[in-house]
Amino acid sequence: MTKDYKETLDKLKKSFLEKWGQKLSANGKLDEFECFRTVGTGAFGRVILVKNKKHSEYYAMKILDKENIVKQKQVPHTLNEIKLLRSMNFPFVVYMEFYFTDYSYIYMVLPFISGGEMFSHLRKMGKFDEPLAKFYGAQVTLALEYMHHCGLVYRDLKPENILIDSDGYIKLTDFGFGKMIDGRTWTLCGTPEYLAPEIILSKGYGFAVDWWSFGVLVYEMNAGYPPFSAQNPMKIYEKVVAGKFKFAGHFNDNLKDILTNLLQVDLTRRFGNLKDGCNDIKNHAYFKSINFLEIYRKEVKPTFIPKSGEPGDTSNFDIYDEDTKKKVETEDRWAKEFAEF
Repeated sequence: MTKDYKETLDKLKKSFLEKWGQKLSANGKLDEFECFRTVGTGAFGRVILVKNKKHSEYYAMKILDKENIVKQKQVPHTLNEIKLLRSMNFPFVVYMEFYFTDYSYIYMVLPFISGGEMFSHLRKMGKFDEPLAKFYGAQVTLALEYMHHCGLVYRDLKPENILIDSDGYIKLTDFGFGKMIDGRTWTLCGTPEYLAPEIILSKGYGFAVDWWSFGVLVYEMNAGYPPFSAQNPMKIYEKVVAGKFKFAGHFNDNLKDILTNLLQVDLTRRFGNLKDGCNDIKNHAYFKSINFLEIYRKEVKPTFIPKSGEPGDTSNFDIYDEDTKKKVETEDRWAKEFAEF
């Protein structure tokens, strides 16, 4: 890490912590947006393409159902996610532009990233060629370094949570499992194929879990499939805890070496968790061709740019059934639960 970049990270951390400490306040209204179609769904609601009527800008509006959130005891998690999205400011991380609520829903308005999920492109291509995998890997490295510097563990790194923008660069999204930590945390959460062994073993864990997941991601981008897989999640967990996996036949020595150091069950040997932190990854021979500062400044021309038409083009997203049963609450039934919102 250069001195200038360290100073940049320190400034970004200061800004993050200032926003994190501020009370939430609404800065928009639903009638300011024209709604189009659903581009994603989740346990508590959906994401729809919208357009700001005043500025004609397209956004992705995440709409969460308050009743569902309360029933599934996810109020603190939801507040946490909103605060994170409001506080972050980094080139490869999604942030929140507008936020407001009504009696039934919570609305988070995020930039619309028209290229769709990395997952979709990875499945179409089969696997990424090495330069493209390195290009994406370098951005994820910088994003995790930024989050960890701010005291945030991500815990949900996977191709489904990486969007590709119209310029060919990435944005990490979905911070439902993101958590500010000081030391260790114990919650079991994440996706089986991407879980670090220490999460599965309920040992208490820290930022190093994200570097394990990064190793899984690097493997999957280069192979087209994850290193630990099985039909049964318990079988996946057994493989992860054992740390046993096979390299794809076309992996070169540098790729094998960085994966060996990232997918390291022994925390005292896992890259990202050693004395030099993230620099062990950045300075590894695998990333020799990468200039991380040029990546951060978006000065590198991507070898792949998703096809996209006019602004608001959703062709890179799956088609979903639309929700036509919009709730219209006439009283604030959840005022107590969402008092901090």
